[in-house]
Amino acid sequence: MTDLLDPVERTALLTAALRAAETRRPGRLYADPYAARLAGEDGPGLLAEVRVATFPPGRERNLPSTPDYNAIRTRFFDDFLHTAAQDPGMTQIVLAPAGMDSRAYRMDWPGHIRYFELDRPAVLDFKAARLQGVAPRVDHHSVAVDLTDADWEQRLLDAGYDPTRPAVWLLEGLLYYIPEADTHRMLKRVAALSAPGSRIAADLVNAAALTLPHMRGLLDVFAGWGCPWLFGSDEPEELFARHGFEVQATQPGEEGADFGRWPDPVPPRHVAGVRRVFFVHGRRR
Repeated sequence: MTDLLDPVERTALLTAALRAAETRRPGRLYADPYAARLAGEDGPGLLAEVRVATFPPGRERNLPSTPDYNAIRTRFFDDFLHTAAQDPGMTQIVLAPAGMDSRAYRMDWPGHIRYFELDRPAVLDFKAARLQGVAPRVDHHSVAVDLTDADWEQRLLDAGYDPTRPAVWLLEGLLYYIPEADTHRMLKRVAALSAPGSRIAADLVNAAALTLPHMRGLLDVFAGWGCPWLFGSDEPEELFARHGFEVQATQPGEEGADFGRWPDPVPPRHVAGVRRVFFVHGRRR
């Protein structure tokens, strides 16, 4: 079935393979018992290519450690979603895109939560086949949409989403694969569906991460797969504020986004010309 996934969709298999590897690791930051089956046959091969680029034989690593980054990102957003779900007034969670994420199946959720997973039909079909016989632990709704479609909002509404009630949106592994104009369009559309007090989280690289020579090894891997990184922002707070969200941008390795795993220095925000990743998180004004 993996031949039915396009290059961007197949990156979800990489994420699943990274989560499977973390689950096998002593001192893991989380356990994802479904990651290995979601990674399929192709996920480990994608991970092997990233490992060669990240940890080149016989040379010191000069790229960010993808396994450590992914482990921290997953745990950070696990905690974000878990905390948000404890609020009785926060009744809806939306993953856009859902990819091979298994949080609906591996985490415990309060009974007041309705959980929506948005992704393209091929991704959701692959995922359903891999998770056959596994029941979600939440009131779960899969919504087959392409987030570039003109009518995906209506299909979310048809699935039971209520735009008058606060929601939690997670845009994980999305924004660096789409052009800047599409990023603004996406945030505008999410904002239009988000009642005041709704929460949002996303990951984002800075502009330098797309151009620094030492990043070429990793960037070339994704470009070679047909899914180059297209967008980064040095001012994520301003980017989200333009669409009505008041957010913080936390870098891996900073307080609350380290978990004893980030291996590299964290340059202060005023330092230019360095690669950065941001975990953006905040609320709709």
